[in-house]
Amino acid sequence: MDDLVSDLSPPAEASGLQTAPGFAVARVILKPRKARPFFGRHPWVLDSAIARVEGTAADGDVVDLISDTGKFVARGLYNSRSRIRVRLYSWDNTEALETEFWRRRLTAAVELRTRLGLDDVQGAARLVFSEADGLSGLIVDRYGPWLSVQVTALGMARRLDELVPMLVEQTRPRGIFIRTEKGVAAAEGIDLRDGLYWGQSPEGPVFIVENQLRYGIDLAEGQKTGFYVDQRENRLAAAAYMRDRRVLDMFCYSGGFSLNAAVHGQAREVIGYDSSHKAVLLARANAELNNVKNVRFEEGDGFKSLDALAASHQRFGAVVLDPPKFARSRSSVDDALRAYHRLNRLAVDVLEPLGILVTCSCSGHVGSEDFLYMLRGVAEQTGRDIQVLAMRGAGPDHPLSVTCLESEYLKCFICRVN
Repeated sequence: MDDLVSDLSPPAEASGLQTAPGFAVARVILKPRKARPFFGRHPWVLDSAIARVEGTAADGDVVDLISDTGKFVARGLYNSRSRIRVRLYSWDNTEALETEFWRRRLTAAVELRTRLGLDDVQGAARLVFSEADGLSGLIVDRYGPWLSVQVTALGMARRLDELVPMLVEQTRPRGIFIRTEKGVAAAEGIDLRDGLYWGQSPEGPVFIVENQLRYGIDLAEGQKTGFYVDQRENRLAAAAYMRDRRVLDMFCYSGGFSLNAAVHGQAREVIGYDSSHKAVLLARANAELNNVKNVRFEEGDGFKSLDALAASHQRFGAVVLDPPKFARSRSSVDDALRAYHRLNRLAVDVLEPLGILVTCSCSGHVGSEDFLYMLRGVAEQTGRDIQVLAMRGAGPDHPLSVTCLESEYLKCFICRVN
């Protein structure tokens, strides 16, 4: 078999193209001095790094990435519609991107979560985290016996009929839902309909247990894939600072930080705000589900609600800020930092002396250092010292790939404001 693979695979300098399944139908040639990041196993080849394409590649086809000197770099999937022109998956020129390759990658991803102890069928976990699991463009979250699959790359979308049976084989779900983000789908040329893709739909919400709390999940219309599993450990960590405090939870969604503060943190009172009417109803239902009485949820814009609370001289012992993504591209980072600055300044204005600020960012383009400088600006303008007690990220089911630092996106800073 090794001899057969060797026969099918050209040496790095070969000029011919492969036609065997899973091998390249075309070669993408890099511009001079552009190959180093990709030899370093970064998976995204932007259009600006490419000199030309040799051969004919349809969107979603397998291509080989070649340096300007003719050396094989890596093998990936092509998309002429995307700024990420090639997503790389293998740096072995004998390895075909075919069924068994994808099966090995999925198996490795699922086995990691099992070893992490995140295979509780009543819980929730991220089973596949895109680039961090060598499966760029594919995210899989498990909610009890259902899977929610988010596709962010055309090449993965074209292979769903191949990937879904593997997920069924490995996880035995009752049903699999597909979720897309409109902006990402448009940029990638993905034409998928959100909704049930395989199996059966649940009759109503799916219920999961996280940190001994029960939550109802809306797989069809909930935000992202239905729930923010990346904040699992942060919700519990933040709760440790909430004892006997009056807590304000902004952008509360389904009440994760609020319920942990009330139950595990033994907060005196918790008030949650979210601009989504559906989210507020879901948060109220989750509070009732857990028989939590000292929490209430209100509908309201985060910035306007903080303004109104400050104007009415409301004060809190702790404020949690978990806003949506403010920076969707590098060009929007400055605007995002201004928004974070305003939001955190408003939060500090309603904090009691020695209050706790839990402030988060899910904008991957905003780094931890940028976020700290933003907080320094808040401290300077408010005249209040901000002490960072903990700098946290996503849970271990959202691993960081050191060859794709963009997979580090979530920041959760627990601070004391003097």
